[in-house]
Amino acid sequence: MQEFRNASHKWGKITLGIAILISFALPIYISFAMGYHPGFSLILNSFLAYAAVVAIVWFLEPIMYFPVLGVSGTYVAFFTGNISNMCLPAVASCQEAVGVKPGTDEGEIIGTLGISAASLVNKIILIPVILGGLWLLTVIPESVQEVFPFVLPAIFGAVLAQFAGKFPLYGVLALVIGILINAAPIPLFTKNVLCIIILVGIMLLVGKIRNKDNTASE
Repeated sequence: MQEFRNASHKWGKITLGIAILISFALPIYISFAMGYHPGFSLILNSFLAYAAVVAIVWFLEPIMYFPVLGVSGTYVAFFTGNISNMCLPAVASCQEAVGVKPGTDEGEIIGTLGISAASLVNKIILIPVILGGLWLLTVIPESVQEVFPFVLPAIFGAVLAQFAGKFPLYGVLALVIGILINAAPIPLFTKNVLCIIILVGIMLLVGKIRNKDNTASE
């Protein structure tokens, strides 16, 4: 398994590095080859304004998703994108179907296969949707389009219910803490951090108490 993870690190870094270069290729070409460079001051100011809102997510997402995705799954998920609304539910569903636990070697392998299959299907569906997307939006009734904003919350709710079924106490704690923190008058970018820190801290405390009780009963 360690050999597999070493190969995952090697090829993951290579593929993500290539993806980063490709992502910068078009703006570099437009800026310097076509002469439409907006100026470094404008780029820097725009970057800082954007980073002030979402920079915390750049550090949080790998930490949040890694226990479920594993090493190889993390590389594949961040390469393909759609982590929260496609990769994570695919991993959870595959692990549930096969009967393996997240964080295990078996769970990582199954999760990686699930992400790969979901990504392949996504690209097969996405290409014709992109090509005919504008036409498709004119065909879909407005009553159906009004449901689209609720798709992602529904996916998160389904994933929460799936994991909460295995660990009911942690599921209830996560739901209560999430609601309280999101209702609190604190900056948006700190809410995810507080949810993770508080919930993980409570889980560790509960785990220690349970271990002490089990040891005392023995």
